[in-house]
Amino acid sequence: MSTEPFLLYGTHEAEEAPVRLVAGRLSADLADGNLRTITYDGVEVLRAISYLVRDRDWGTYSPRIENLKVQQLDEAFVVGYRAHCDGPAGTALSIDVRIAASEGRLTFEAKAQSATGFETNRCGFCILHPIVGVAGKPVMVEHVDGQRRETLFPDLIEPWQPFKDMRAITHTVVAGVTAECRMEGDTFEMEDQRNWSDASYKTYVRPLALPWPYRIPAGEPVRQEIVLSVRDDRAGRSAGTANSREAITIQPGQHQGRMPAIGLVITPEEAKPSIAAHAIMAEIAPQELLFHFDPAAGHGLEALKDFAKIAARHPGRTTLEIALPCRAAPQDETLEIGRQLRSAGLAPDTIVISPSVDRQSTPPGSQWPECPPLTEVYAAAHAAFPGVRIGGGMLSYFTELNRKRVPPEQLSVVSHCTNPIVHAADDLSVMQTLEALPFITRSVRAIYGDMPYRIGPSTIAMRQNPYGSRTMDNPGLGRIPMANRDPRHNGRFAEAFALGYAIRVLDADLECLTLAALTGPFGLVAGSGEPTPEGGRRPLFRTVKALARLAGAPWQACVSSDSSQVLALMAGRAGEATLHLVNLTPTAKTVDLRGLEPLSNAGSTVLAPYAVETVALTR
Repeated sequence: MSTEPFLLYGTHEAEEAPVRLVAGRLSADLADGNLRTITYDGVEVLRAISYLVRDRDWGTYSPRIENLKVQQLDEAFVVGYRAHCDGPAGTALSIDVRIAASEGRLTFEAKAQSATGFETNRCGFCILHPIVGVAGKPVMVEHVDGQRRETLFPDLIEPWQPFKDMRAITHTVVAGVTAECRMEGDTFEMEDQRNWSDASYKTYVRPLALPWPYRIPAGEPVRQEIVLSVRDDRAGRSAGTANSREAITIQPGQHQGRMPAIGLVITPEEAKPSIAAHAIMAEIAPQELLFHFDPAAGHGLEALKDFAKIAARHPGRTTLEIALPCRAAPQDETLEIGRQLRSAGLAPDTIVISPSVDRQSTPPGSQWPECPPLTEVYAAAHAAFPGVRIGGGMLSYFTELNRKRVPPEQLSVVSHCTNPIVHAADDLSVMQTLEALPFITRSVRAIYGDMPYRIGPSTIAMRQNPYGSRTMDNPGLGRIPMANRDPRHNGRFAEAFALGYAIRVLDADLECLTLAALTGPFGLVAGSGEPTPEGGRRPLFRTVKALARLAGAPWQACVSSDSSQVLALMAGRAGEATLHLVNLTPTAKTVDLRGLEPLSNAGSTVLAPYAVETVALTR
């Protein structure tokens, strides 16, 4: 079953398929010069070994690769190439790479050198351990001084690095099989990438406590090496994993709850287009409108007047999201915004307020920027907006909320966003971020208990970059990390991602989930003359509309035999319940529904790539 790439991704550019490399029971995918999905006997050992170069805004270079040679031998493989990165002001960096593997052992060597000198925030290896089946499990960490420590992979998400000064890390893959990853050439440390919704623990080169950006001197080679060794103490050969073409089964789960309200975000820049698209908004019928307001960006009375016009025609609730400049006393700034709200005739049900500076990340070793105490900000909000629910948290991502935890005593709701293209923007990495969402929501609940909890706006494209000076422009609509536009927002990929997102956060008992805007680059409706796969309404429109109709309805979890490929949930009121299925992959999947009998007699169904389907249920 083939589908035109534009329908799936909003671009005619499909990703190049990786090269599968095999060395006995050890295998890996070679993509863009790096290794993905490293498995032993069919079980994932490492999610990736990559050699990455970051710019001063933490953007990732896309190196030119030349002289690529791949040798697939009997029970072994060898790869070699040279990569080139072009930096600012005519600077350049070249990396010579050699990858070799035999049964149970893989080496990845790299030598970077620059004739000009080269500025970077990071240059070297990143090793990704998976999280499913690994989180909370035992691990042995060897430090650069030779000391070894038995500990656990973090279960709840660690705000700071769980392991530092690393030389090697060893974990159990399955019973009887262990994997040691040894890292030479520099000092490594690990961060919990679930903070950014990446589905991995990342071990990376050069501690963050050291200055960045830094300069690689001209003519000085930088050598590093990763050695993965797998030890198999089992008596006999495992049968491996099931054939990937076998049907994925869906069974009823135990967890139940009620579907969250669905919101749409509206910025001042998109307020007038949103007014013009009122009929379409009414068709979607979101329960919540989230108005974004940033005085430091020039938002003022006119923006609030536009918001008031939209709110007057909206039968649901409204929230004003305020990025408080904190250039003056919080009480003075909030009182001025309160005056403007009264003048504009806007009376939001909730105000979520956060100092503007808190949208910027403060990495380990960095100094926290000056900011009034959050207790003072929240007290000022209560005084300036009497009778309005006051919420807090972060207008950026869970990372910042986990590192700067807000005092909940003065708040009625806690909120944050996520973004799937902080570190990588390939299709697989983006869809894999869904695996991290239950860990994020469980970590928030561990901190804030049963406090009302909202997520969003969470979109594939990045609306604001906490880790650099800007989001990345993407005029060619490629797959670019930290980009402010993403082609997949126009395709069925975004529809599958959104439904997968909603399913993955169900256990959090969210008050509201916001996955899109109405118009603009994050919108459900394309702009005039903008190409979309299915006319003016993006495929994401269907999923957001369906989720809005389900808001408040009972849901029951479903258990998928392979949740990395297919997810499902049962939701709906008596007599209207439906099974919602989503294929998270670019290939068709057969889904066996017989485990749902007698609720469904559908037998089995074939889901097209990134397809979203519903099946009526009888109760």
